[in-house]
Amino acid sequence: MIELLMDGIHLSFWWIMDHLLIINIILSILIIFFQRRNPTTVWTWLLVLYFIPGLGFILYLVLGQNFHKDRMFRMKEIEGQVKYAVRKQGESIYRRELRFRDPELDRYRQLMLYNLNAGEAVLTDNNDIRIYTDGKEKFKALLWEMEHARSYIHLQYYIIKRDELWKQIEEVLIRKARQGVEVRVLFDSMGCRTMHNKDWERLEAEGIHVAEFFPAVLGKLQLRVNYRNHRKIAVIDGRIGFVGGFNIGREYLGRDPKFGYWRDTHICLEGSAVLSLAIRFILDWNYAASENLFLDDRLFETPHFERNGREPVQIISSGPDSHSQEIRDNYLHLIHLAKKSICIQTPYFIPDTDILDALKIAAKSGVDVRIMIPCKPDHPFVYWATYSYLGEMIEAGAKCYTYDNGFLHAKCLCVDGQVTCMGTANMDIRSFALNFEVNAVIYSARVTRQLEQAFHNDIEKSTLVTRKMYRNRGMVIRIKEQVSRLLSPVL
Repeated sequence: MIELLMDGIHLSFWWIMDHLLIINIILSILIIFFQRRNPTTVWTWLLVLYFIPGLGFILYLVLGQNFHKDRMFRMKEIEGQVKYAVRKQGESIYRRELRFRDPELDRYRQLMLYNLNAGEAVLTDNNDIRIYTDGKEKFKALLWEMEHARSYIHLQYYIIKRDELWKQIEEVLIRKARQGVEVRVLFDSMGCRTMHNKDWERLEAEGIHVAEFFPAVLGKLQLRVNYRNHRKIAVIDGRIGFVGGFNIGREYLGRDPKFGYWRDTHICLEGSAVLSLAIRFILDWNYAASENLFLDDRLFETPHFERNGREPVQIISSGPDSHSQEIRDNYLHLIHLAKKSICIQTPYFIPDTDILDALKIAAKSGVDVRIMIPCKPDHPFVYWATYSYLGEMIEAGAKCYTYDNGFLHAKCLCVDGQVTCMGTANMDIRSFALNFEVNAVIYSARVTRQLEQAFHNDIEKSTLVTRKMYRNRGMVIRIKEQVSRLLSPVL
């Protein structure tokens, strides 16, 4: 029986090899005529199929599937209330009945309306925001808030690693579950591939609900490797919400020698914006767990807020199922609105043509454009593609830095000291179109200036990449950049 199976595999392999030209032609026709893709992505896949026909065919099957843009995440039970709130607020913003404490925010009305219409992102203005740029401080705050949970704890992370940090979190989750707190953990199959089934079974044995986003088949085979739920959300009792760049693992505490100190950005929200985060989690949970948490009214009760915050916030999200790239469009809109300054921190800088052109126009128009990336790669091809785009921005007059004090993982865009868009989305094509992401748009001079100050503090630990330095880079680096840039639409 085994011999027959092996013979079948052997024959299938050689049949594919003998018909590679025909297969490539068929795939090329499918890519060009039957899938609505960005032209740059189309040409990239055609080049891959042409130059490496055997491996290119396999890569396309694994990475090149065009995710159907059906609506994956539905909120049928509360859709009427959400649409009513969106319509009422949209009318208020359009008629200029909505008044801002800071009159400077008036010029962002169109962006607020776009977020309402494109993603039903309701603007709330009673939020208290705490900023975390250090992993130890962030997870100390998260553990403290979970210890004080009374009703429920919802955790969603792209990466969870089985180490000392997860052990701390797991102990709190189990203890709270035994106290009657409802606990849910949602994880991405690709990001958590180092976890074992027994790790999740141990949680389930304690009454903790666990769900896997896009689960692997046959153990570890991931057919949707290109589509990752990159969101990092924590919601406790509907009162506290966390969102940002930190995953769960020892490296995020700066304990991995490979990366050194881990510089990231995360926020803790208290206020009505937490409900938007809660809904985002529930939408993802319902899809992954085949449940309907919208039937549970307890999850939508308005809690008592201890802090009287005043920060306006919209929670926006995007993914391959979306009809618009909402987070990318927010970045683009904010860049166009900038008059004085733009500060960008991102581990991966692979913008599409519109974002790149907008940034170059801003820099050439006298806007103080500053971009900071890591000094070391965690994904080599992505890093060298990033470095090539950085070169274009340097030539346009932007100030570009490489962070030298470890690894920079923050995802943050600040404009004019007034508005910030931050969260889980990098400044790259993958985050724009392929990953499931969530960001907070914060219309607050206080918060934006704090984040800009953190950026300027990081400059002291960074290297300014001058035109001379970039032009004098070696031939090996130039080759790495060119190859990586060609592949950037599919990285």
